[in-house]
This record gives sequence, C-alpha cells and structure tokens, in this order.
Amino acid sequence: MSPSKLDLCPSVKNMLLLDSDGRRVAVKYFSDEWATNSAMEAFENLVFSKTQRTNARNEAEIILLENHVVVYKFVQDLHFFVTGGDEENELILSSVLQAFFESVNLLLRGNVDKKEALENLDLILLCIDEIIDGGIVLETDPNVIAGKVASNSVDSGAPLSEQTLSQALATAREHLARSLLK
Repeated sequence: MSPSKLDLCPSVKNMLLLDSDGRRVAVKYFSDEWATNSAMEAFENLVFSKTQRTNARNEAEIILLENHVVVYKFVQDLHFFVTGGDEENELILSSVLQAFFESVNLLLRGNVDKKEALENLDLILLCIDEIIDGGIVLETDPNVIAGKVASNSVDSGAPLSEQTLSQALATAREHLARSLLK
C-alpha cells in the first residue's frame, strides 16, 4: 500500500486493559507517539483519571483527550480503552472496543474480571494481535477473533509440561468430558 492509501485506513494508537486502580493488565501501543515506558504510563494515568468518575458499564463512552479520541468501557474491575487520533471515526473505534471486549468475554467464558484476565493474559494479548496489526484494524467479529485465538492457543496434543496453566486445564476438562461421555 502506498502511504496515502494507508492514511485512509482506520487506525488505532493503543489498546489498554487496566484494573480498577488504573494499573496495567494488558496494554499494546501501535504508535511511536509514546516513545518511553514512562510516557506510556503517564498517558494511562491521565486516561484513567479522566474516565474513572464516569459510568461506562452498559455502553461505551467517548472522550477527546490531548488530540486523541478514547473509547472506553468498564466491566467489573476491568477498564477497556481504545485510542485513536482526533480525526478517527468514533464508530470504528467503538466497534474495535466492542470486538475487544466481546472476544475477551468469549475467551474467558463470561467471567471477565482481573483475576481471570491475569490467568489468561496470553489469550488477551493474542486477542489484541488478532484485532489490530501495526495500528491497522484487521478484524472486528468477536466470534472470528476468539476462534482464531482459541485454535492457536490450545494444542491438546502437546505435553502438559509445555502447556500454559489455562491450556492444561482446558485439556484436562476435554479429557474428563470425553471419559464421561463414553
């Protein structure tokens, strides 16, 4: 793609998943606008402080902050954020946020909280990678995203010693279900 066509694509500057105290659970930056870790943390603190008094539990909320459009949603003790430039379409950013949340919800089987998110951090990071690549939106269908993440992350043929805890538990559940159905 030529740079002029790339500029026409909707883009995301970062995706943040913070806990109810504003601490990182999973974050991914796609812009060099925040060159250092301290700059990233300062932005995360600013976003969290400006949004924590709102009630974004049912529907996504939108805020314009330092020439960035931030779309966010809170679920239990997790805060989901998607940031784009001030020229980005809020509806596209909102669909990315909804895809992020719904994919995580599917992967965590409806148990979306900090403890579960930390135990399945690998799935959440893979989820972000399936939605965005280099800031460009790739996919917004949560079923497709969760399906790709689940198929890439669980290899029931791998030895238990090479699986993550969540993968090992999923494998054990699968073997138990098979033995009960016999």
